[in-house]
Amino acid sequence: MLLDKGAEVNAQGGRFGNALQAASSKGHGKIVQMLLDKGAEVNAQGGIFGNALQAASSKGHGKIVQMLLDKGA
Repeated sequence: MLLDKGAEVNAQGGRFGNALQAASSKGHGKIVQMLLDKGAEVNAQGGIFGNALQAASSKGHGKIVQMLLDKGA
């Protein structure tokens, strides 16, 4: 809903660095896919994990790791 209202998909800040990293670390596959479809930068750096791939990997979210790799992580 926020994205439909113009929220910046690649906004930086907070503990996780950006929304893609937050969703990736928590295992929210549908949200990860939605963010990627809206243009989230798959290799954006920042946050406590460094990037979304590291976030998903550290938490054992294999399906999300594969989604990120498929998008060029």
